[in-house]
Amino acid sequence: MDLIAGAASLVLVALAAVVGVNTPSLFAGAPPLFAVLLPHVGPGTPLALAVAAAVVFWGPGLAARLGWRPALALTYLTAVAWTLALALVDGWQRGVADRLARKDEYLHEVGGITDIGAMLRGFSARILDFKPDSWTTHVAGHPPGATLVFVWLDRLGLGGGAWAAMLCVLVGALTAVAVPGTIRALGSDSLARSALPFLALLPGAVWVGVSADGLFAGVTAVGIALLARRHWAAWLGGGVLLGFGIFLSYGLVLLGLVALGVVLATRRWLSLALAVLGALAVVAAFAAAGFWWLDGYHLVVERYYQGIASVRPYGYWVWANFAALALAAGPATAAGLTRLNRSAKPLLLLTGAALLAVLAADLTGLSKAEVERIWLPFTVWLVPAAALLPGPARRWWLAAQALTALAVNHVLLTNW
Repeated sequence: MDLIAGAASLVLVALAAVVGVNTPSLFAGAPPLFAVLLPHVGPGTPLALAVAAAVVFWGPGLAARLGWRPALALTYLTAVAWTLALALVDGWQRGVADRLARKDEYLHEVGGITDIGAMLRGFSARILDFKPDSWTTHVAGHPPGATLVFVWLDRLGLGGGAWAAMLCVLVGALTAVAVPGTIRALGSDSLARSALPFLALLPGAVWVGVSADGLFAGVTAVGIALLARRHWAAWLGGGVLLGFGIFLSYGLVLLGLVALGVVLATRRWLSLALAVLGALAVVAAFAAAGFWWLDGYHLVVERYYQGIASVRPYGYWVWANFAALALAAGPATAAGLTRLNRSAKPLLLLTGAALLAVLAADLTGLSKAEVERIWLPFTVWLVPAAALLPGPARRWWLAAQALTALAVNHVLLTNW
Protein backbone atom coordinates (compact mmCIF):
# COMPACT_ATOMS: atom_id res chain seq x y z
CA MET A 1 0.00 0.00 0.00
CA ASP A 2 2.86 2.38 0.81
CA LEU A 3 4.49 1.84 -2.57
CA ILE A 4 1.16 2.23 -4.34
CA ALA A 5 0.48 5.55 -2.62
CA GLY A 6 3.98 6.86 -3.32
CA ALA A 7 3.83 5.77 -6.94
CA ALA A 8 0.34 7.25 -7.33
CA SER A 9 1.64 10.66 -6.29
CA LEU A 10 4.28 10.48 -9.02
CA VAL A 11 1.72 9.27 -11.56
CA LEU A 12 -0.35 12.34 -10.70
CA VAL A 13 2.70 14.51 -11.42
CA ALA A 14 3.26 12.78 -14.76
CA LEU A 15 -0.41 13.14 -15.69
CA ALA A 16 -0.37 16.85 -14.81
CA ALA A 17 2.73 17.30 -16.95
CA VAL A 18 1.28 15.48 -19.97
CA VAL A 19 -2.09 17.23 -19.78
CA GLY A 20 -0.42 20.55 -19.04
CA VAL A 21 1.70 20.47 -22.20
CA ASN A 22 -1.52 20.38 -24.21
CA THR A 23 -3.47 22.91 -22.13
CA PRO A 24 -3.27 26.57 -23.17
CA SER A 25 -2.89 29.59 -20.90
CA LEU A 26 -1.26 27.80 -17.96
CA PHE A 27 1.60 30.30 -17.62
CA ALA A 28 3.63 27.70 -15.76
CA GLY A 29 6.49 26.80 -18.11
CA ALA A 30 6.87 23.23 -16.87
CA PRO A 31 3.42 22.31 -15.55
CA PRO A 32 2.50 21.56 -12.86
CA LEU A 33 5.47 23.65 -11.67
CA PHE A 34 6.27 27.30 -12.31
CA ALA A 35 9.61 26.58 -13.96
CA VAL A 36 11.32 26.00 -17.28
CA LEU A 37 13.01 22.88 -18.60
CA LEU A 38 16.76 23.43 -18.19
CA PRO A 39 18.88 20.45 -17.13
CA HIS A 40 21.90 21.75 -15.23
CA VAL A 41 24.29 21.22 -12.35
CA GLY A 42 25.90 23.82 -10.13
CA PRO A 43 28.15 24.44 -7.14
CA GLY A 44 25.43 23.19 -4.81
CA THR A 45 25.20 19.78 -6.49
CA PRO A 46 28.01 18.03 -4.54
CA LEU A 47 26.82 19.51 -1.24
CA ALA A 48 23.20 18.51 -1.90
CA LEU A 49 24.27 14.94 -2.71
CA ALA A 50 26.42 14.80 0.43
CA VAL A 51 23.64 16.11 2.69
CA ALA A 52 21.12 13.72 1.17
CA ALA A 53 23.43 10.74 1.60
CA ALA A 54 24.21 11.68 5.21
CA VAL A 55 20.54 11.96 6.14
CA VAL A 56 19.61 8.74 4.37
CA PHE A 57 22.36 6.69 6.04
CA TRP A 58 22.59 8.27 9.49
CA GLY A 59 19.46 10.39 9.95
CA PRO A 60 17.03 7.80 11.37
CA GLY A 61 19.60 6.36 13.76
CA LEU A 62 20.77 9.73 15.08
CA ALA A 63 17.19 10.95 15.48
CA ALA A 64 16.45 7.92 17.66
CA ARG A 65 19.65 7.99 19.77
CA LEU A 66 20.53 11.63 20.39
CA GLY A 67 19.12 13.70 23.21
CA TRP A 68 16.15 15.78 22.09
CA ARG A 69 17.90 19.16 22.00
CA PRO A 70 21.00 17.91 20.14
CA ALA A 71 18.68 16.13 17.70
CA LEU A 72 16.78 19.36 17.08
CA ALA A 73 19.98 21.35 16.62
CA LEU A 74 21.37 18.82 14.14
CA THR A 75 18.08 18.71 12.26
CA TYR A 76 17.99 22.50 11.96
CA LEU A 77 21.57 22.73 10.70
CA THR A 78 20.89 19.94 8.23
CA ALA A 79 17.75 21.68 6.95
CA VAL A 80 19.74 24.90 6.42
CA ALA A 81 22.50 23.03 4.59
CA TRP A 82 20.00 21.11 2.43
CA THR A 83 18.08 24.26 1.51
CA LEU A 84 21.20 26.26 0.66
CA ALA A 85 22.70 23.37 -1.31
CA LEU A 86 19.57 23.10 -3.46
CA ALA A 87 19.52 26.86 -4.03
CA LEU A 88 23.20 26.82 -5.02
CA VAL A 89 22.51 24.27 -7.74
CA ASP A 90 21.41 27.37 -9.68
CA GLY A 91 24.52 29.29 -8.58
CA TRP A 92 24.94 32.05 -6.00
CA GLN A 93 23.55 34.94 -8.04
CA ARG A 94 20.75 33.17 -9.88
CA GLY A 95 19.87 30.79 -7.08
CA VAL A 96 20.27 32.99 -4.02
CA ALA A 97 21.24 36.66 -4.26
CA ASP A 98 19.01 37.68 -7.18
CA ARG A 99 15.88 35.69 -6.31
CA LEU A 100 14.17 38.37 -4.24
CA ALA A 101 15.69 41.33 -6.08
CA ARG A 102 13.73 41.02 -9.31
CA LYS A 103 11.30 43.73 -10.38
CA ASP A 104 8.22 41.73 -9.34
CA GLU A 105 9.59 40.99 -5.85
CA TYR A 106 9.53 42.73 -2.47
CA LEU A 107 13.00 44.27 -2.58
CA HIS A 108 12.08 46.24 -5.69
CA GLU A 109 9.88 48.44 -3.48
CA VAL A 110 12.00 48.60 -0.32
CA GLY A 111 14.16 51.51 -1.43
CA GLY A 112 11.12 53.68 -2.10
CA ILE A 113 9.61 53.18 1.36
CA THR A 114 10.99 56.04 3.44
CA ASP A 115 8.02 56.39 5.81
CA ILE A 116 6.59 53.12 7.15
CA GLY A 117 3.53 54.84 8.61
CA ALA A 118 2.69 56.47 5.28
CA MET A 119 3.26 53.14 3.52
CA LEU A 120 0.76 51.38 5.79
CA ARG A 121 -1.85 54.14 5.49
CA GLY A 122 -1.64 54.15 1.72
CA PHE A 123 -0.98 50.46 1.16
CA SER A 124 -4.47 49.45 0.03
CA ALA A 125 -4.72 52.33 -2.44
CA ARG A 126 -1.79 50.90 -4.40
CA ILE A 127 -2.91 47.24 -4.59
CA LEU A 128 -4.86 47.37 -7.86
CA ASP A 129 -2.84 47.15 -11.07
CA PHE A 130 -2.48 49.51 -14.03
CA LYS A 131 -1.98 52.66 -11.96
CA PRO A 132 1.18 54.78 -11.96
CA ASP A 133 1.98 53.87 -8.35
CA SER A 134 0.70 50.28 -8.27
CA TRP A 135 2.74 47.98 -6.07
CA THR A 136 4.86 45.36 -7.80
CA THR A 137 3.27 41.90 -8.08
CA HIS A 138 4.40 40.27 -4.84
CA VAL A 139 3.98 43.36 -2.70
CA ALA A 140 0.45 43.91 -4.01
CA GLY A 141 -0.42 40.24 -3.62
CA HIS A 142 0.34 40.13 0.10
CA PRO A 143 -0.56 42.15 3.18
CA PRO A 144 2.04 44.75 4.20
CA GLY A 145 3.66 42.54 6.86
CA ALA A 146 5.57 40.68 4.16
CA THR A 147 7.10 43.87 2.78
CA LEU A 148 7.71 45.21 6.28
CA VAL A 149 9.98 42.26 7.09
CA PHE A 150 12.33 43.25 4.28
CA VAL A 151 12.05 46.95 5.08
CA TRP A 152 13.06 46.21 8.69
CA LEU A 153 15.93 44.05 7.47
CA ASP A 154 17.11 46.91 5.29
CA ARG A 155 16.83 49.35 8.22
CA LEU A 156 19.15 47.05 10.20
CA GLY A 157 21.78 47.55 7.52
CA LEU A 158 21.19 44.13 5.95
CA GLY A 159 19.78 45.29 2.63
CA GLY A 160 19.95 43.52 -0.70
CA GLY A 161 19.00 40.16 -2.11
CA ALA A 162 21.63 38.05 -0.35
CA TRP A 163 20.59 39.05 3.16
CA ALA A 164 16.91 38.69 2.29
CA ALA A 165 17.55 35.23 0.85
CA MET A 166 19.48 34.12 3.93
CA LEU A 167 16.66 35.34 6.17
CA CYS A 168 14.17 33.21 4.23
CA VAL A 169 16.43 30.16 4.45
CA LEU A 170 17.24 30.52 8.15
CA VAL A 171 13.64 31.19 9.20
CA GLY A 172 12.22 28.65 6.76
CA ALA A 173 14.45 25.92 8.22
CA LEU A 174 12.77 26.46 11.60
CA THR A 175 9.92 24.31 10.29
CA ALA A 176 12.24 21.31 10.65
CA VAL A 177 12.27 21.78 14.43
CA ALA A 178 8.96 23.54 15.11
CA VAL A 179 6.82 20.83 13.51
CA PRO A 180 8.37 17.82 15.29
CA GLY A 181 8.56 19.93 18.45
CA THR A 182 4.80 20.35 18.26
CA ILE A 183 4.27 16.60 17.80
CA ARG A 184 6.47 15.82 20.79
CA ALA A 185 4.72 18.43 22.97
CA LEU A 186 1.44 16.71 22.10
CA GLY A 187 2.74 13.50 23.62
CA SER A 188 4.42 11.49 20.87
CA ASP A 189 8.20 11.46 21.23
CA SER A 190 8.71 8.49 18.91
CA LEU A 191 6.72 10.03 16.06
CA ALA A 192 8.48 13.36 16.53
CA ARG A 193 11.89 11.69 16.33
CA SER A 194 10.87 9.67 13.27
CA ALA A 195 9.70 12.87 11.56
CA LEU A 196 13.03 14.71 12.08
CA PRO A 197 14.97 13.35 9.08
CA PHE A 198 11.97 13.74 6.77
CA LEU A 199 11.63 17.41 7.69
CA ALA A 200 15.38 17.97 7.41
CA LEU A 201 15.26 16.55 3.88
CA LEU A 202 12.04 18.29 2.83
CA PRO A 203 11.67 18.29 -1.00
CA GLY A 204 9.90 21.64 -0.64
CA ALA A 205 13.26 23.09 0.42
CA VAL A 206 13.68 23.71 -3.32
CA TRP A 207 11.26 26.62 -2.82
CA VAL A 208 12.17 27.56 0.74
CA GLY A 209 15.45 28.61 -0.88
CA VAL A 210 14.60 31.11 -1.96
CA SER A 211 11.07 32.43 -1.61
CA ALA A 212 9.37 34.52 1.04
CA ASP A 213 6.86 31.69 1.47
CA GLY A 214 9.64 29.73 3.17
CA LEU A 215 9.91 32.53 5.70
CA PHE A 216 6.12 32.52 6.13
CA ALA A 217 6.22 28.78 6.82
CA GLY A 218 8.88 29.22 9.49
CA VAL A 219 7.13 32.06 11.30
CA THR A 220 3.77 30.32 11.43
CA ALA A 221 5.22 26.90 12.32
CA VAL A 222 6.88 28.44 15.37
CA GLY A 223 3.58 30.12 16.26
CA ILE A 224 1.73 26.80 16.17
CA ALA A 225 4.53 25.08 18.11
CA LEU A 226 4.12 27.65 20.91
CA LEU A 227 0.44 26.74 21.23
CA ALA A 228 1.45 23.19 22.15
CA ARG A 229 3.50 24.38 25.12
CA ARG A 230 2.32 24.49 28.72
CA HIS A 231 2.68 28.20 29.49
CA TRP A 232 0.36 31.14 29.02
CA ALA A 233 3.18 33.32 27.63
CA ALA A 234 3.83 30.74 24.89
CA TRP A 235 0.13 30.70 23.97
CA LEU A 236 0.01 34.48 23.77
CA GLY A 237 3.25 34.57 21.77
CA GLY A 238 1.94 31.89 19.43
CA GLY A 239 -1.15 33.97 18.81
CA VAL A 240 0.98 37.03 18.03
CA LEU A 241 3.07 35.07 15.50
CA LEU A 242 0.00 33.56 13.86
CA GLY A 243 -1.66 36.96 13.86
CA PHE A 244 1.38 38.41 12.13
CA GLY A 245 1.22 35.43 9.77
CA ILE A 246 -2.04 36.62 8.23
CA PHE A 247 -0.27 39.91 7.50
CA LEU A 248 2.42 37.98 5.66
CA SER A 249 -0.02 36.19 3.35
CA TYR A 250 -3.81 36.36 3.22
CA GLY A 251 -4.17 32.62 2.72
CA LEU A 252 -2.44 31.86 6.02
CA VAL A 253 -5.68 32.58 7.83
CA LEU A 254 -6.37 28.92 6.97
CA LEU A 255 -3.59 27.86 9.34
CA GLY A 256 -6.13 28.58 12.05
CA LEU A 257 -7.34 25.04 11.31
CA VAL A 258 -3.94 23.58 12.26
CA ALA A 259 -3.81 25.79 15.36
CA LEU A 260 -7.26 24.51 16.30
CA GLY A 261 -5.98 20.97 15.83
CA VAL A 262 -3.34 21.65 18.49
CA VAL A 263 -5.96 23.02 20.88
CA LEU A 264 -8.20 19.99 20.32
CA ALA A 265 -5.25 17.69 21.02
CA THR A 266 -4.33 19.45 24.27
CA ARG A 267 -7.86 20.47 25.33
CA ARG A 268 -6.36 23.62 26.83
CA TRP A 269 -9.09 26.08 25.95
CA LEU A 270 -7.28 28.90 27.70
CA SER A 271 -4.52 28.54 25.10
CA LEU A 272 -7.09 29.23 22.37
CA ALA A 273 -8.40 32.30 24.17
CA LEU A 274 -4.92 33.75 24.71
CA ALA A 275 -3.84 32.94 21.16
CA VAL A 276 -6.90 34.72 19.77
CA LEU A 277 -6.13 37.67 22.04
CA GLY A 278 -2.55 37.81 20.75
CA ALA A 279 -3.69 37.60 17.13
CA LEU A 280 -6.30 40.32 17.62
CA ALA A 281 -3.63 42.57 19.12
CA VAL A 282 -1.68 42.31 15.86
CA VAL A 283 -4.81 43.02 13.81
CA ALA A 284 -5.55 46.04 16.01
CA ALA A 285 -1.98 47.33 15.64
CA PHE A 286 -2.15 47.20 11.85
CA ALA A 287 -5.61 48.78 11.87
CA ALA A 288 -4.38 51.60 14.10
CA ALA A 289 -1.47 52.11 11.70
CA GLY A 290 -3.91 52.48 8.81
CA PHE A 291 -4.26 49.04 7.19
CA TRP A 292 -7.46 47.00 7.50
CA TRP A 293 -6.94 43.35 6.55
CA LEU A 294 -10.37 42.81 4.95
CA ASP A 295 -9.99 45.84 2.69
CA GLY A 296 -6.65 44.50 1.50
CA TYR A 297 -8.05 41.02 0.94
CA HIS A 298 -10.94 42.20 -1.25
CA LEU A 299 -8.61 44.37 -3.32
CA VAL A 300 -6.13 41.52 -3.72
CA VAL A 301 -8.86 39.27 -5.09
CA GLU A 302 -9.61 41.98 -7.65
CA ARG A 303 -5.89 42.38 -8.46
CA TYR A 304 -5.58 38.59 -8.77
CA TYR A 305 -8.03 38.58 -11.66
CA GLN A 306 -6.37 41.56 -13.30
CA GLY A 307 -3.42 39.32 -14.10
CA ILE A 308 -2.76 35.88 -15.55
CA ALA A 309 -5.03 34.24 -12.98
CA SER A 310 -7.97 35.41 -15.06
CA VAL A 311 -6.95 33.07 -17.87
CA ARG A 312 -5.33 30.21 -15.97
CA PRO A 313 -7.93 27.39 -16.29
CA TYR A 314 -9.55 26.39 -13.00
CA GLY A 315 -10.46 23.00 -14.46
CA TYR A 316 -6.80 22.09 -14.79
CA TRP A 317 -5.33 23.66 -11.67
CA VAL A 318 -8.02 22.43 -9.30
CA TRP A 319 -6.42 18.99 -9.53
CA ALA A 320 -2.96 19.76 -10.91
CA ASN A 321 -2.23 21.86 -7.82
CA PHE A 322 -2.05 18.59 -5.94
CA ALA A 323 0.61 17.34 -8.33
CA ALA A 324 2.74 20.37 -7.43
CA LEU A 325 2.02 19.67 -3.76
CA ALA A 326 3.06 16.04 -4.28
CA LEU A 327 6.48 17.19 -5.46
CA ALA A 328 6.94 19.64 -2.58
CA ALA A 329 5.85 17.07 0.02
CA GLY A 330 7.48 14.06 -1.64
CA PRO A 331 6.29 10.48 -2.22
CA ALA A 332 7.01 9.47 1.39
CA THR A 333 4.36 11.93 2.54
CA ALA A 334 1.78 10.41 0.21
CA ALA A 335 2.63 6.95 1.55
CA GLY A 336 2.49 8.11 5.15
CA LEU A 337 -0.87 9.79 4.74
CA THR A 338 -2.46 6.42 3.97
CA ARG A 339 -1.32 5.20 7.41
CA LEU A 340 -3.02 7.92 9.43
CA ASN A 341 -5.31 6.51 12.10
CA ARG A 342 -6.56 7.22 15.62
CA SER A 343 -3.57 5.54 17.22
CA ALA A 344 -1.54 8.56 16.10
CA LYS A 345 -4.16 11.09 17.17
CA PRO A 346 -1.94 14.21 17.44
CA LEU A 347 -0.56 13.58 13.96
CA LEU A 348 -4.03 12.85 12.64
CA LEU A 349 -5.30 16.19 13.94
CA LEU A 350 -2.36 18.19 12.58
CA THR A 351 -2.12 16.62 9.15
CA GLY A 352 -5.89 16.38 8.83
CA ALA A 353 -6.22 20.09 9.55
CA ALA A 354 -3.46 20.88 7.03
CA LEU A 355 -5.25 18.81 4.38
CA LEU A 356 -8.48 20.70 5.03
CA ALA A 357 -6.62 24.00 4.72
CA VAL A 358 -5.09 22.95 1.40
CA LEU A 359 -8.45 21.76 0.09
CA ALA A 360 -10.10 25.05 1.04
CA ALA A 361 -7.32 27.05 -0.60
CA ASP A 362 -7.62 24.95 -3.73
CA LEU A 363 -11.37 25.13 -4.13
CA THR A 364 -11.48 28.93 -3.81
CA GLY A 365 -9.72 29.27 -7.14
CA LEU A 366 -7.31 31.74 -5.54
CA SER A 367 -4.54 29.13 -5.71
CA LYS A 368 -4.07 28.41 -9.38
CA ALA A 369 -0.47 27.32 -9.96
CA GLU A 370 2.68 28.15 -7.99
CA VAL A 371 1.36 26.25 -4.97
CA GLU A 372 4.67 24.41 -4.66
CA ARG A 373 5.81 27.55 -2.81
CA ILE A 374 2.51 29.17 -1.78
CA TRP A 375 1.39 26.09 0.15
CA LEU A 376 4.72 25.56 1.95
CA PRO A 377 3.22 26.69 5.31
CA PHE A 378 0.68 23.84 4.94
CA THR A 379 3.03 21.31 3.33
CA VAL A 380 5.35 21.16 6.34
CA TRP A 381 2.43 19.89 8.46
CA LEU A 382 1.77 17.05 6.01
CA VAL A 383 5.33 15.71 5.84
CA PRO A 384 5.34 14.24 9.40
CA ALA A 385 2.91 11.60 8.14
CA ALA A 386 6.02 9.90 6.76
CA ALA A 387 6.97 9.13 10.37
CA LEU A 388 4.30 6.42 10.28
CA LEU A 389 6.21 4.44 7.66
CA PRO A 390 7.84 1.23 8.97
CA GLY A 391 11.34 1.70 10.37
CA PRO A 392 13.25 -0.64 8.02
CA ALA A 393 11.87 1.17 4.97
CA ARG A 394 12.51 4.72 6.11
CA ARG A 395 15.94 5.03 4.53
CA TRP A 396 14.47 4.08 1.15
CA TRP A 397 11.71 6.64 1.56
CA LEU A 398 14.23 9.30 2.60
CA ALA A 399 16.17 8.50 -0.57
CA ALA A 400 12.97 8.94 -2.58
CA GLN A 401 12.41 12.33 -0.94
CA ALA A 402 15.95 13.43 -1.76
CA LEU A 403 15.73 12.20 -5.35
CA THR A 404 12.50 14.12 -5.84
CA ALA A 405 14.11 17.41 -4.81
CA LEU A 406 17.34 16.72 -6.71
CA ALA A 407 15.46 15.82 -9.89
CA VAL A 408 13.32 18.95 -9.75
CA ASN A 409 16.27 21.26 -9.11
CA HIS A 410 18.60 19.71 -11.69
CA VAL A 411 16.13 19.12 -14.54
CA LEU A 412 14.18 22.36 -14.14
CA LEU A 413 15.07 25.95 -13.45
CA THR A 414 12.43 26.96 -10.92
CA ASN A 415 11.25 30.56 -10.63
CA TRP A 416 11.73 30.52 -6.86
